[in-house]
Amino acid sequence: MGSSKNIPMDKVNLRLILVSGKTKEFLFSPEDSASEIAQFVFDNWPEEWNEEGVSRAEILRLIYQGRFLHGNVTLGALGLPPGRTSVMHLVPRETLPEPNSQDQRQKSKSGRSSCCSISCAIL
Repeated sequence: MGSSKNIPMDKVNLRLILVSGKTKEFLFSPEDSASEIAQFVFDNWPEEWNEEGVSRAEILRLIYQGRFLHGNVTLGALGLPPGRTSVMHLVPRETLPEPNSQDQRQKSKSGRSSCCSISCAIL
């Protein structure tokens, strides 16, 4: 079932899942932000992920519990428990959907479905 390796009590073990289904685990501090994590993964891209390589760290996005994470949110702010493994999806995406931007309300309801083109199954 879970991995038997000991995770330091001051670190979050992040299991990142690519669209292809490949996974890799990384240790991060609760103070690390989503953009810092994306940069670290980009700089330490696993060999077995070479086919999914991206041109720059800025387009890597983390998805946690079906929601895109903005770059400044930290693992601690998400409530991820240190000393445990948490799972996120890692996807290449140029722009983030804006959850409550003003122009969202001015758009007609028919145009709203375009912001939710990625569906995440919660297992």
